[in-house]
Order: sequence, then structure tokens, then C-alpha cells
Amino acid sequence: MADLLGATNPVPGYDNSITNNRNLPLSPDSTLVQNVPDPNRVVRPDGKTEQQDSSAQDGSLIRYDSNFQTFLQRLREAPGLAAGMLRLFAGREGTVVLSGLSEGIAKELSQALEMLRMDESQMMEFITGQVRSGTRFSGALFALLRGAYNRAGSEGVRQDILQFLRSYSDYSSTAHIEGNLLRNLDGMARAMPASWGDKLRELTAILENGIAAGDRKGNLELLRQRVFPFMSSYVNHTHDLGLSRSLLSLLTLDVARYENGSLENLLETFHRLSSYGTLKGQLGGIDDKALLNLLEKNGSFSKAGKAGPQEQTPAVRFAEHLSAAAARALRGEGSAEVQEIFQNLVKSMLVNESVYMPVNHFILPMEMDGRMLFSEFWVDPDAEDEEGRKGGGGRGTVSKFLFKLDIQSLGMFDIVLAHRDQEVDIRIACPSQVAPFSREIERAVSQILVDNGLKPVGVTVRKMERPVALTEVFPKIFEGKNSINVKV
Repeated sequence: MADLLGATNPVPGYDNSITNNRNLPLSPDSTLVQNVPDPNRVVRPDGKTEQQDSSAQDGSLIRYDSNFQTFLQRLREAPGLAAGMLRLFAGREGTVVLSGLSEGIAKELSQALEMLRMDESQMMEFITGQVRSGTRFSGALFALLRGAYNRAGSEGVRQDILQFLRSYSDYSSTAHIEGNLLRNLDGMARAMPASWGDKLRELTAILENGIAAGDRKGNLELLRQRVFPFMSSYVNHTHDLGLSRSLLSLLTLDVARYENGSLENLLETFHRLSSYGTLKGQLGGIDDKALLNLLEKNGSFSKAGKAGPQEQTPAVRFAEHLSAAAARALRGEGSAEVQEIFQNLVKSMLVNESVYMPVNHFILPMEMDGRMLFSEFWVDPDAEDEEGRKGGGGRGTVSKFLFKLDIQSLGMFDIVLAHRDQEVDIRIACPSQVAPFSREIERAVSQILVDNGLKPVGVTVRKMERPVALTEVFPKIFEGKNSINVKV
């Protein structure tokens, strides 16, 4: 009779071989025994690791083991900014031609397109405008602090310098942070049931009035004593772990920056710096009023968004029109193709403005000789020379540039330029249709350098086999691997 209970059949996972292996003794040093994570001590190595398996070839996995590794992954996957912009614009009598554009997007792009017709002086103003509005740490004060940071022998001095810079960064971003607070609260209210959302909108209206009155202290008290307890009660009652709770996390970060950027905190961190003997002689004579005047004088970054249309630089006006078009597209206007282009543009800009990017990034869109030209370029003003010596080993600072140009009807160019003193080395990778004219281009570029008082030490033009990777030109991007990488 058949054994219906299957008592004589081996149970999967419990065969004799496994049973025999169970009797094998395990020593305390065996890597088969995995350690319990203990952040307070260093334990022996075992087979357990929190490092993410990055063997996936398609790069689809989102890294969770390191912020810096996430940045590198996104840098590899970032689409070309210049190619995307060329798909959006076409210079034909001020029109924009791309199927799927909504009326609002087309209007914004047309206004941006009008600003691309520029001569040499306007082009220089466009670039310098990006430099001025793209950094908030310019001027004599920050140059002094930068030098003091490099010379500091105490870690405490460096930490206090960084804390002052963080405080100033948040102070100069007050308008942006306040806008984030209101937007996040509005998003939270819309994601909540009406009975809770209406109450949160009342608190948001009070906060908006406080922002208009410039009452930062009262705003912080409102957020800490009324908004956060209200949201805590909402989550406890509804167990809502969705959008509202996610926005609450963003709100918490903005509140921390809002508090850190207060005028009182800014002055306190500055006076702490002036108490150090190494800085007292240089900063001790600057009182509160003089400091604020100095920061306001150099604060072109914070004033860029507040300036009127006539006071804004061409770079700022172009960026505003482009961002307005992107906002419309990301809200669902236009075709899927248009939305994809703007998504790629935003991703590319974000990764190039990341805190992990050690080089400066700029864009240069323009119309030249009836052709649209879109270029993005990266600059390292303190690069290493071929022998790895920073700043050229005493022979002058090495500046390195990478240009990626997409020229209408010609294609993509990669230009790597290194400059030290009066010496310039240029390597150009061009499309196949331009390659037959490489000798003529080399002679023309060399002559342009000579006419401008520069010495061409090397000018080469070759057919592009593959696009130049950013990390090939700027290997210092990988320097972040030497620091501690964490994901919270």
C-alpha cells in the first residue's frame, strides 16, 4: 500500500547530506557565522556586507549604500544637456518647432530663443552672468576665509569656518527656503482629508503672513509649536505614511535650514571666527553692520532672484524662461517626447550642480551664423598637470576645460582645453563629416591662439570615436571615494 503521508520520502531541504553537515563544528572565527552590526566597535570580517550588489549591467538599480556612489551612477546615466536643448530649439525667424509643444511651453521657449542671438560681448556677459549668479562665496571675505581654511592647523577652526559658510548659505537662501515651506505645507494639505487639510491651511496662512512681515522667530515658533504637533497628531490618528508624511520630512529639513540661516546665528558664527588668534587681526575690526554690508555687496547670488526683469542678467532671464517651460512640461503639458526631454534636462542640471561635483558647470546656448549652438562646459581652475602635480608644480596654475558642443546640422564636438600661463593645449573630437578638414581647423585654431597672445603647445583635431567622459578629463571627481559615504 502506498504511503500517503510520504513518511519515507525525503523532505526537501532536509536530506541526509544537509543533516550530516549540521554536525560539523563551527569555530568562532568561521565566516559562516555573521556578526550582529555594532557601530561601537570594529568586529572581524565575515560574509555579511551592507554594500549593494552593483553587478546589474543595465544600471537600473538605485544605490542605497552610499550617497557618493549614487552621484557617480547618476553622472554616468545623465543624458546630454546640449543635445536635449538642441531638440527643443530651432532658429527659424523666432519660431520653435517640435511636435507636441503646448502653447505655454512654446511661448516660454520663444522668449528664451530671442536671447540666444548674441555677439561676442553679449556672449561674454552671458557667461560672466552665470558665474556671478551661480556662486554665493565670492569676494574678499570669502577669499580670506578660503585661505584661512587651507592654512588652519586646528580642526576646530575649519569646522567653525564651514559652520559660518553654512549659516550664510541658508541666510542668503531665506526667500527660497520660505517658498519651500509654503509649497510643502500646501502639498501636505492637499494630500490630507479635508477635515485635517483645512486646519493645516489655516496654519499655512498664518505662516505666510509672518513671512510677509519678516518675523522669522515667530514663524519658527509657529512651525515648532503648532504645525509639527498637528502633523504628529494627524499621523497618529490616521496612520498616513504616504505623501503627507514624506513632505513632512522635507519640511523638517527646511525648518532646520530656516533656523540655521537666522541673522542672530549668522552673526554668532562670525564672531566665533573672529575670536581665533589667526583670524582676529583680519576679522576683529568688522562689526555687525560692516559684515552685513560686506555680505550684501557680494551677495549677487541672493539678489539674482529678486531683481526685476530689466536688472536681471541675460543668463538669469534665459534660465527663468527655460525653468518656466520645464515646470509646465513636468506638470503634464505637451507630448510624452517633450516631457521626456525636459526630464532629461532637469536630471542633467541637477547632477552637474551636485555638492559632490568638484568642478564648475556652465551652459552656453546661442545662435551663430544661422545655426543653433548649444554647449555645456566644465571648468577646473586648479587642475593637476600631466604628472599629477596640482597647479603645475610651481609653474603656474593649470586650468582645464571640457566643452561639449552640439551644432545644428553638424553634430557633437568634444573639446578638452588645458591652460597654464600663456601655454594652451587643445584636443578636439569632431563628427565624421568635419574630420576631413582637421588640418585646416588645427591651423585656424593655432592662429587664433597666437593672435590673442597665447602659445599653442598642442592642437589636435580627430574624428570622434566615442564621447569623452567627464571623469576622464576630471579624475578628481572620484576624490569623494576617500571620504566617508553614508546613506541615512
